Amino acid sequence: MTISPEPSEGHTSGPDATPGPIPLRKPDLTAAHNLDPRARLRASDADRELVQQILSAALSNGSLSLSEFDERSSKVVVAKTFGDLDNLTDDLPVAQLGVPIPPSSATGSASRLSSGSGRRLVHNAVAVMSGWEIGGNAAVGDNLQAFALMGGIDIDLREVEFTAPQLTIRCAAIMGGIDITVPPDVTVEVNGLAVMGGFGGKAAGLGPPGAPVVVVTGLALMGGVDVKRKPRKNPEK
Repeated sequence: MTISPEPSEGHTSGPDATPGPIPLRKPDLTAAHNLDPRARLRASDADRELVQQILSAALSNGSLSLSEFDERSSKVVVAKTFGDLDNLTDDLPVAQLGVPIPPSSATGSASRLSSGSGRRLVHNAVAVMSGWEIGGNAAVGDNLQAFALMGGIDIDLREVEFTAPQLTIRCAAIMGGIDITVPPDVTVEVNGLAVMGGFGGKAAGLGPPGAPVVVVTGLALMGGVDVKRKPRKNPEK
């Protein structure tokens, strides 16, 4: 007796046979992913700064090791497209990191984009081997991300416009420094972590009832975060 061979997977035998479906191979899946038009769009400096903030927050909460952070940070600087940036954050719990993500279009809520005076809110400060300053009549919301990598950030809150009852400043100072100056009449809470660095909390204390609350948190790794109180430049404000 002759035994006919079993038909191969995905095919049938006989004159009226209909070819079965061909499984989608991994290269085909990759090709389909590459068809995403957004992945090919050019990224801006603001997009790269936002991804850097996400990476620093991921380092602070332990989602990334220091070596992983260094590797990805170096790629942010040379990233050209949204696809390049997405590859650096696809495996991170972005929604849990507390990084404010701006609206994807100009139709977002005006209260998220500007203050009562009409000034655009400042959400990010990034200094990579450079310096960054926030102060004067700038407007701040409820969150401010400060990232200093071998650079320095100076945040002076004495004359800024507070648009929320509480401002949380999330710091990441990696071999760099972040200096925060607050007026004497605000409540200050400091609860950051220092590893081979410093996270100063001498300015912590209560302000008068109804005063804005400034919460400073984050990580100082071989760097420093210093919070100090100084009188307002304009006593009438």
